Amino acid sequence: MKLSRFRILDKQEIESIHQTTMELLDEVGIRVESPQIRNLLKQKGAITENSKNREEFVKLPPDMVMDSLKNVPKQFTMWGPDGTYNFTINTHSTQFGTFGAAINLHDSSRRKKVRKTSLQDSIEHIRVVNELDNIACSHMDVWPSDVPFTELHFHTLRAWGRYAKKPYGMGCYGRTASNDMIELTSIICGDVEEIQKRPRLLGVFNPTSPLTLPKILLNGLEIFAKYNQPINISAAALAGSSAPVTLAGVLTQANMEVLSSIIITQIINPGTPVLYGSTNSIMDPATGNTAYGSFEMGLLTIASAQMAQFYGIPSKGSGALTESKCFDMQNGFERFMTLFCAANAGHNYITCAGTYETSLSEALELLLIDNDLIGIIRNGLVGFKATQESIAKQEISAIATGELKSYLGSKHSVKHTRKEIFIPNLVDRNRRGSWIKDGSLDMFHRARREVQKILETKAESHLNKKIENELENYYKIISSRTLEEYKKNEGLEGTINNSDILGI
Repeated sequence: MKLSRFRILDKQEIESIHQTTMELLDEVGIRVESPQIRNLLKQKGAITENSKNREEFVKLPPDMVMDSLKNVPKQFTMWGPDGTYNFTINTHSTQFGTFGAAINLHDSSRRKKVRKTSLQDSIEHIRVVNELDNIACSHMDVWPSDVPFTELHFHTLRAWGRYAKKPYGMGCYGRTASNDMIELTSIICGDVEEIQKRPRLLGVFNPTSPLTLPKILLNGLEIFAKYNQPINISAAALAGSSAPVTLAGVLTQANMEVLSSIIITQIINPGTPVLYGSTNSIMDPATGNTAYGSFEMGLLTIASAQMAQFYGIPSKGSGALTESKCFDMQNGFERFMTLFCAANAGHNYITCAGTYETSLSEALELLLIDNDLIGIIRNGLVGFKATQESIAKQEISAIATGELKSYLGSKHSVKHTRKEIFIPNLVDRNRRGSWIKDGSLDMFHRARREVQKILETKAESHLNKKIENELENYYKIISSRTLEEYKKNEGLEGTINNSDILGI
């Protein structure tokens, strides 16, 4: 039989968190920084505030919330740029992807063992993910520092179109960039109708805890929903910092943030595919830092899967997370622990492969290691069956009577070995002599050898000259924008300092 799923909340506790969420959304509301979205919610029955310091809050009646949730699809399919690769996310299976905010890449030659990321690193990240059988989607995890922030989405999407086989994740960062993403993806894949019918982009929307839906992210959310691109709506509340210190309190606040965001997508475009996401964790009391590699984060991840299942919505969990700055035992046990919690809870899309140091650093070698870990976990979750054939009574008896000299090479072993036993690519199970003969490599360096093999093959662009020319013409539009034009397009004139715009 299958391995039993992790469960933290009983039925009564889930109902209590749900009921409290409904009461708080109705009585307190959620801060919605976009006036356009506030007006849209008001037209659908939400109640807006007029009092000082509360004018951005919107109260959501329970009936409005639950009616909107009925429109959320229970499954959706993502496609690679040329349409030959696809995978489906639904409420009863699990897929895995990358995701992070890496501004550093591992470099053992540097004193700090990391260096700033580049566009070439983003390209190599895409190329490595192409070859991994357990990772279905790459994201713009590696944020290149050698291109302007306001052009970053162009360079990474063009790289995706040129070299990727699989779909791509992009942040819903602003109306301007999100519109560009839709236009660029349409150029790469054919037209807008094609990407609406067969989505290529997985948007990422993170509410800001406590209880704030930021204007610039709502601007992007609106574009992604309008064009039917799936959106990972993932709360990132920290117990004791941006959320109550109790894990049940974190879960309740995060539930408010995620459900209110989902409602907005369904009002903009009923049937928009979404993921009920969790990147909720704790603030480490000793340091004040985020503790993504903590077991408490694992507990929150398990509980969020239960909440998503309660609402019948596909869910996203975070795994393979660690605070370790090197490739030690802490890195290994934290990434496996968080990955196993997310998978065994039944999350339908699990992210963060390839990252470390609170997902701020990336190592291409970790992508291959995580691919192995996912394979191990997937095989383990299947469990095993105890049937008359698998119990192997006849084979055991034959050994005892001498009819069978060894299980090695028997018909029964040949039939069942591959089905019963998973063979990882990078795990070393050789004797010491063989290990020394192979170079005495640890797992990280075995992974590095495999990365080098992938990257030694010549990278061939999938884009023809016509598409390249169209992209180049669109790039002229993007590169000619000033920061002030960018702020104007987002409705941010006079309301935000340049230094407050991410990446500036």
